[in-house]
Amino acid sequence: MSAIDELSAEFAKLPGIGRKTALRLTYYLLKRPPEQGRRLAAALVTVADRVRTCEQCYNLTEDPVCSICRDGRREPSLICAVEEAADIGAIERAGEFRGVYHVLGGRLSPLDGVGPDDLTVSQLVARVAAGAVREVILATNPSLEGEATALYVQRQLAGYPLTVSRIARGIPVGGDLEYADGVTIAQALSARREMR
Repeated sequence: MSAIDELSAEFAKLPGIGRKTALRLTYYLLKRPPEQGRRLAAALVTVADRVRTCEQCYNLTEDPVCSICRDGRREPSLICAVEEAADIGAIERAGEFRGVYHVLGGRLSPLDGVGPDDLTVSQLVARVAAGAVREVILATNPSLEGEATALYVQRQLAGYPLTVSRIARGIPVGGDLEYADGVTIAQALSARREMR
């Protein structure tokens, strides 16, 4: 396999990048000065070497504990559970949420081989069991898998003295939080409802 084929094959493994786009990216980089490709390669190595998951919430960070968990102005008794770390950025852009997060690491999807043990639900339950949590907001995507994940998490938290709520339907069904605008997310958070 040639170097061009190898690079385009790696690009094609990225979400939303097909074979043609992968080739276009490869040829674009080859037309640029070699230093640009080296900077991209160095940035990829740096991310791979430095970024890890937060020990408390499983957000992506370069430190053992992320900046949100370390922020003394945040409300630790209010946890927003999201599917992926990218969803945190979408909620933060809305500027309405002042609690902390818990990244589930995906959503239940039996067809894709993703079960409860593949997510960080047990770690969320442990955070709740440690006490001082008054509410968990389930902000999973409004897809079939997202709804199933929210229901599963709600059932796991049923025996604890706290409110379990679900973000309102301001996000379109089948949409991803990562692509929603701030106003929609703010409305969804403020109109959340308790799960029973």
